[in-house]
Amino acid sequence: MYQKILLFLLGFGLSIIGFIFIISYLNLLTIGYNFLYYVNFIIRRIECLYAPIGLILIFISINIDKGEKYELHI
Repeated sequence: MYQKILLFLLGFGLSIIGFIFIISYLNLLTIGYNFLYYVNFIIRRIECLYAPIGLILIFISINIDKGEKYELHI
């Protein structure tokens, strides 16, 4: 249970950091670069890759099953 919570919080933190950098690099569009250059730029930045890594960790933490089923038996 605690591993799932820690994995979720780690994924959440990484995705927040990544998305902050992705949004901050949107300023490249205002100085005249096109969208394809922007996408090419953020794909190559390691701090922007934290966003998809964080989302993957969140997805894993939600879908992990430890075999504990809490069901009501009537």
